[in-house]
Amino acid sequence: MSLAARCADQLTQGQTRWSIPLFSQAPKPSLVTALARAFLAGQQSVEEIVNRSSRMLGRKWRWLRPVAQRYVDAFVNRIRPRHRDVVQFLSADPGLGRAWSRYFDQLAVKEWLTGEPRMQPIAAANAWSLPVLETAGALADWLRLTAGELAWLADLKGFAARRCDARLTHYHYRLLSKKSGKLRLIEAPKPRLKEIQRLILTGILDKIPVHPAAHGFIKGHSIKSFAAPHTGQRVVLRMDLQDFFPSIAARRIQAFFRTVDYPESVADLLGGLCTNAARFDQWNEAGSEIDRNLLREARSLYARPHLPQGAPTSPALANLCAYHVDCRLSGLAQSANVRYTRYADDLAFSGDAAFMRAIERFKTRVAAILLEEGFNVNHHKTRIMRESGRQCLAGVVINHHLNVRREEVDRLKAILTNCVRHGAESQNIEAQPNFRSHLDGRVGFVESINPAKGLRLRRIFEQIQW
Repeated sequence: MSLAARCADQLTQGQTRWSIPLFSQAPKPSLVTALARAFLAGQQSVEEIVNRSSRMLGRKWRWLRPVAQRYVDAFVNRIRPRHRDVVQFLSADPGLGRAWSRYFDQLAVKEWLTGEPRMQPIAAANAWSLPVLETAGALADWLRLTAGELAWLADLKGFAARRCDARLTHYHYRLLSKKSGKLRLIEAPKPRLKEIQRLILTGILDKIPVHPAAHGFIKGHSIKSFAAPHTGQRVVLRMDLQDFFPSIAARRIQAFFRTVDYPESVADLLGGLCTNAARFDQWNEAGSEIDRNLLREARSLYARPHLPQGAPTSPALANLCAYHVDCRLSGLAQSANVRYTRYADDLAFSGDAAFMRAIERFKTRVAAILLEEGFNVNHHKTRIMRESGRQCLAGVVINHHLNVRREEVDRLKAILTNCVRHGAESQNIEAQPNFRSHLDGRVGFVESINPAKGLRLRRIFEQIQW
């Protein structure tokens, strides 16, 4: 019987209550919200989801299992979904729509599930010994903060970016010019936030392993370990990621914390503590000599919540967020019999004559993968270095063995010799605040790459009268 015929039949019989819905098949929003909460409130298996949802609805409906199965197929073994993502999924699920259309007068919330979503880490995470933080209150206690302090420092509403008083913001800013002419903003957290970020670094991030191809900002790894696998190769391809830190958005950081199975509320707060949107008025301090177009471009880039270059958590988070990129690029390199390493935003690939012939196609494929993963290539810094010329990665020459560029060694030797002859202050042209440590570090770098040359420089350094 058609809808119109059924309505006429009820009116003829004098019925005052409709037995069919006079609305679309979309389920009631409150029901979908409650179902989404039940789906997220515990273990993400079909059986557990059905049990929780049945308790919430007061009955084990037959249609629940297919809906739960579709949810598991869509979300399990991926990034932990937000509550709104589950609501959207359930609102569009045809099975739930049909159930609502048929049983709308019987479907109601019998028991609200008040518990917070629980952490259900993947098997690999069991060895990481991450702190169990299932509520915002637990996170505040772990960081030794009050709820108000946590909300203020995380700043999920972005109030800090709109404040004109620098004393009320959480970062100090310093604008630098790159060699390319573009601008880089150094965002250094103030002491209280830096202390919190260090707790997150040591308590959470340092316990999560990064991809073996990553060498930057990792204990036991260095520029030397980054460059060493590429020595003695026929051709080396070097590529650079554009705006590496600011291109990693806050939502990506929050998704990472959900990936390690922190509930949405906790993941959002952790992400807020580790990201920043630059203050609007701080760009007014830029000098008039800076190109206005470059300034406008930088202001747009740093206005979005992003990973700040200068926070102690940023290098570790950048490596962890690039894990999937490293997996894909390592797989691509392995399929082409090519070696791959990454040091922060520097990517290096090397191989034999076969790689040399296919390098243009390989380079294009790498750029496509990076674009799919949310990164852009700085094509101005892409270099194809053949064995007939000097092959250099991160300042290290790699043609036959690791070495430091001759002109760099000669320049440093001249500075050290003049320090011995004329005094150290005569050579501190750049006004380094601790010139001795600066020179010591440069000598130490040469020692780590070429011990013989480093030893000769060290002997001159020890003759300087400080």
